[in-house]
Formats: sequence, C-alpha cells, structure tokens
Amino acid sequence: MTEAPAFIENRTFAEIRVGDTASLTRTLRAQDISLFAAASGDVNPAHLDRDYAATDRFHGVIAHGFWGGSLISAVLGTELPGPGTVYLAQSLRFLRPVRIGDAITARVTVREKHEDRARLIMDCACLDAAGEPVITGQAEVLAPTEKVRRPRVLLPEIHLHERGAAWRKLVEAASVLTPIRTAVVHPCDALSLSGALAAARAGLIVPVLIGPQAKIVAAAMAAGESLDGVAIVDAPHSHAAAEQAVTLARMGAVAALMKGALHTDEILSAALAKATGLRTERRMSHVYALDVPHYRKPLFLTDAAVNIAPTLEEKRDIVQNAIDLCRTLGIAEPKAAILSAVETVATKLGSTLDAAALCKMAERGQITGGRIDGPLAFDTAVSREAARAKGLLDKGLGGAVAGDADILVAPDLVSSNMLAKQLIHLAGAEAAGLILGARVPIVLTSRADGAEIRAASCALAQLFVHGDSTASPGAAPCPDTQPTEAAA
Repeated sequence: MTEAPAFIENRTFAEIRVGDTASLTRTLRAQDISLFAAASGDVNPAHLDRDYAATDRFHGVIAHGFWGGSLISAVLGTELPGPGTVYLAQSLRFLRPVRIGDAITARVTVREKHEDRARLIMDCACLDAAGEPVITGQAEVLAPTEKVRRPRVLLPEIHLHERGAAWRKLVEAASVLTPIRTAVVHPCDALSLSGALAAARAGLIVPVLIGPQAKIVAAAMAAGESLDGVAIVDAPHSHAAAEQAVTLARMGAVAALMKGALHTDEILSAALAKATGLRTERRMSHVYALDVPHYRKPLFLTDAAVNIAPTLEEKRDIVQNAIDLCRTLGIAEPKAAILSAVETVATKLGSTLDAAALCKMAERGQITGGRIDGPLAFDTAVSREAARAKGLLDKGLGGAVAGDADILVAPDLVSSNMLAKQLIHLAGAEAAGLILGARVPIVLTSRADGAEIRAASCALAQLFVHGDSTASPGAAPCPDTQPTEAAA
C-alpha cells in the first residue's frame, strides 16, 4: 500500500464534474475483522468463530458487510468530495463475501450533480482483485463549497490482544493428557477451591483436598460447588495440611501440589524440610509463565518467589529448571537471557560476572538443553531493535538470544519479583507459575488469581509431569484419601 499524502484536501462542488471518480484499496486482515467487531459490537460468529464459520453457507470466516461499506465512506470523506462532505443517504447491495487476504478497491463515481444545496448522487462499488463487484450501491451527499486542506491526522497504533487466549490454548493442549493427582493444600476459600475444581473439570488434575474438612465444605457451599466424588483429607490447620500434602508426594500418591488459601511460606517450609520435604539434588526455584500483550510469544521469568539472593551454583539450577519447563512445553531449544543492567562484564556489578560464568557453564555442559547469553539488559533481551541499536546483532555478540529471549533470569528475587509485577500491572501480562526442582511440581498461585490462571498453572504442571520421565505419575491409590461424601 502506497504511503498516504501528508495533507488531506477536498474537491468543492464547483470543482466536481459528472464522471469524476476516486478510489482506495485495502486488503482485509484478521485484525480488521476483530477491530470492526470491537467498534460495532457485532460479534456474529460468522466473522469471529472459525469452527462455526466453517459450517455455515460461506464455509469460512468473512468480513462484516459494512467493513466494505466503510471503505466507501472513507473515499467519500477523504477523497471525493473529501472533508466537508455530509452524508444524506446510502444504499448498498452485498453480492459476494469478502475473505481474509482479499484486496478490495472501493470506488465512487459522480452520477448526478444538483445545484440545490450542492447535492451529488454517487455510484459506489467495492471490487475484488479480479474486478468483480462485491458491493454496489448509491450515495447522496452534500458536497463542500469551501476549499479545505488539512494535515492528515495520524492514526493511533492499535495492538490487539485477546486476554486469556494463551491460557485457553495451554489448557486445551494439556486436557488430552491423563489428569494428574494433585494435592490441593488448604483450599478453604471459594476462589482457591473453585480454581482447583475448575482444573479438574478441564481434565487437568484429580484433586485431593487437604485441610479442615468443615472449612472446605463451607467454601464449597459459598462457591456453589459440589464435592461429590472429590477426595478430602481432613487436617486441623494450614501447617498440617502442607505437611500432609508433602507426605503424599513423598509416597508417590500425588504428582503435584497446589497452593490454596495459605501463605507461600507455609507450603515452602514443608517442601524444603531437610528430613521430610521434597528436596532433590536440584535447587527448587519458581518460574513465571507470562502472556505479555506486546511480546510475540510466551515469556518465562525466574526466580520471583523462592531464592532471595542465589549463588552462582544455585543460579545454574534456576536456569536449568526454567529450560526444562520450556522443553516440556514444546520449545526445543529455549533461549535464556541472564539479566543485568548492562551488556558487558563489569567487576563492580556482580550480576554481570555471574552471567558470564553461567554462559561458560553452558558451554561446558553444566547447563543443557537451551541457549544461554548474558549479561543482557532487559531491553536487549526482549527487543531486536534495542539489541541492534546497541550493536549486539551487528557484532554477533548477542547470539540467538538477544532480542528474542524465551526465559529471563533475574539476578535475585527482588528484581525478578518487581519485574513480574511491572509486567502484570503496567503491561497487562497474565502470569501462571510453578515451583520446580522438587520431587513434584508445586502450583503456586497468587491470592488474586482467577480460575483461568489457576487452571493454566495446573496445565503447566500436567504438561511438565507428562514431559518429565523422572516425575512421579501420581496414579497410585492413596490409602488416606478415599473420597469423603460432602454436600455443597
């Protein structure tokens, strides 16, 4: 499409002759349909639902009819006659559907010119690339009588993002797998209980609810949920519930843990207990899976919840945990950016030294399965433009990671937690999360997370368990978790 002129200028009634014509051409994109639906409120599934549209008379998604009609209006308002035009009437006949990828030319031609009120009758048509009409009609307008020449208004940049779409795809991918038995720790409020039961209905988990039975039943009643057939393990309080959940995981009776209505410290204390916890040779760490509206793919951030000031050896495990998660989600060679404030090693910035050491550890096989680069600042980790501006791409310094990271490894918990919350609250990101490195994954949700995010975190755990050959299958029956009949 040719660049629009800097100015917009009309043609007055006195300048216009019968037979004068003007046109513009646009190619229909999927986002055009979404934008038109958002502006008009017309959410007819023929335009937005591919599965439905495949079964209707047109056998595929088509544009709203008035998308083409709006192109005619655009020609009248910007070209012929242009600014100052007043619409009086418009007739349209819709002859053929317009599909994504179709190049449509809207054309108007002056048919009649009437001196009374400077009135014009215009023939209108939208034509496809073959010149066949898809829309025809006639417009009646009042033409401007005074000359107008104005700077063309710059349109705002619009970025479309369907909230929750990434999580729905994740849940859909996981729901074809066998549900994993999951200990839900202290689900004693409506939100945490409903989230676990929603994940069960989605085919992600088989929940084992652990906590004070009376409180769990009360939460179910408050949420309008049924507990029929759901296993409940009665525990007197949240500490005991966390310890019981860890015991079940050690027995192989559950394949994952899920945080309910208790503090993170309580479930972590039980999991980290040296004699009775879920420790392995790998350091436990938290990984956020973020759906960031302005980033082109899922973004993983670590560690925002477990390791306060990790050592170099602990960072090795943190990086490896994140890579392992990404690989189980189908990312063949995840790209991990080790973050700092600069892209060069500086002895006064310890995070740059750790970044350089981690890269060398990856070269020597101490970190496997992904590509590692650092130090990288946040901008050069996620923006190719920033990486290019700083010379990383031209010099080949950023490898394949700069500007295209899958994983962001922050220097410590504070910076990682701040970055996560900035992305969530300022950039509109949605975040699911897991703790890895334990015998079983731990679904760690925020108190503010809704059912969709909780289900997404369960889907992460399910995909990780099925993709990790060392994970406990959680299929063994648990002698202390026979279903307790409880009415909600």
